[in-house]
Amino acid sequence: MIELAIGIDIGGTNTDIGLVNPDGKVLQRKGLKTQEYDDPKLYVRDIAEAIRDLLLENDVKTIAGVGIGAPNAHFDTGCIGADTANLRMKKEIPICEMLQRILNIPVTLSNDADAAALGEHIYGGAKLMQHFVTITLGTGVGSGIFVDGRLIHGHGCMAGELGHAIVNPLSDRLCSCGRKGCLEMYASARGICQTYREEAAKGEFPDTFKGAELTCKDVGEMAVAGDPLALKAYDTTAYWLAIGMANAASFCSPEAFFLMGGPTRAGEALLQPLRRYFAENLLYIYKDKISILLSQLQANDAALLGAAALIHLK
Repeated sequence: MIELAIGIDIGGTNTDIGLVNPDGKVLQRKGLKTQEYDDPKLYVRDIAEAIRDLLLENDVKTIAGVGIGAPNAHFDTGCIGADTANLRMKKEIPICEMLQRILNIPVTLSNDADAAALGEHIYGGAKLMQHFVTITLGTGVGSGIFVDGRLIHGHGCMAGELGHAIVNPLSDRLCSCGRKGCLEMYASARGICQTYREEAAKGEFPDTFKGAELTCKDVGEMAVAGDPLALKAYDTTAYWLAIGMANAASFCSPEAFFLMGGPTRAGEALLQPLRRYFAENLLYIYKDKISILLSQLQANDAALLGAAALIHLK
């Protein structure tokens, strides 16, 4: 990287826009509430305005370009696909073409979890690894896969949808993709909240948030503080996440899994049961050969940095 670049991380809840330097430092960032938009034109207009503000406020005249990580992204066409889960904008969005027309600078696009994997590989804990998987836990669950030192895109650029792997076929939890029992319905922020409520309904442990609005951040903070109900919810989350990871290990044989996103702030409340269930469900040939690690980048930076790096790999 020889120039400044803009990285954009489009999530189901927030859109993070950052000015990134060649050393992988986010100099300044701005954000949009993704769920406030159902019109792609208004959304792209506001992204462009945020980029202009970042450049003006930092006295930047030129940049290498804009890299975007987004769900259901097609790096070959520069479009976010129609009917994308967790987005209100349901038509195909030619976001690269739209931004290029407004800003007159290069724009490239990749899946958000793939961008996070690229960020971890270039700037984080996977610098020396050739085979690893990143798992992003947030509004949804995404994954980026490196095999033999290469990011795997797959046919139609859709490789890495681990969040939509069915881990519990008997589940009645309806995923935004239209199916039931997806990993996302257990390991996403909303999935963790649902698990907490379901565990609370059993009456085994007292419910601190009975009748009150609950967030994943609340459950995580209670788990860290030792709340038994929150710990039970994270134990259940860890079980289903471990099933998904053990299955993923069988088809790509990674050196490590890197976890990132809000739910990981619970630390050992998640990691301790996750490592135990992972070991119990892992195919024997992989035993003791795969590490489970947290992202070594600052919170929310992996996807942003990876997105910015995309422009230099175009």
